[in-house]
Amino acid sequence: MLSSIKPPTLEEVQKSTIIDIAIMTGLANYFRNSLRRYIHIDPFTVPDPFTDKADYDYFVIADRRQPNRIAAMIVINKDLFPEVPWNDILGTHLIILPISKQNAVELKYGIMPKDTNNFYPFRRSSRITGYVMFAYQICGLNQ
Repeated sequence: MLSSIKPPTLEEVQKSTIIDIAIMTGLANYFRNSLRRYIHIDPFTVPDPFTDKADYDYFVIADRRQPNRIAAMIVINKDLFPEVPWNDILGTHLIILPISKQNAVELKYGIMPKDTNNFYPFRRSSRITGYVMFAYQICGLNQ
């Protein structure tokens, strides 16, 4: 599931062109539709999962060929990592890359400067196992 490809830095993402953002949006839509086959995504957003008390793993879902094209950010409860077929969900175009909480916060505010309520909870067996933010939610690039 995980790769030796490095996750993108904020500077790399900020260099995205309008074409990159359009591709990111398409990849995000593909990812959301694939993810929905295995995980229920709630219809409403909740506060961003970056509190000090949270015990999460942070990931970006990125274009396998150009990792600066982020399709989504996923935050998963460390104890509840969903057992889903990630290879089927990601397909041949996407890759899941672990990032630190600090880098997740930096990337989130770099591409989604809106303060809060950017993440959709997702559930497995009726239990919230994590949160996801999609690239089509991008409301600007902080530069």
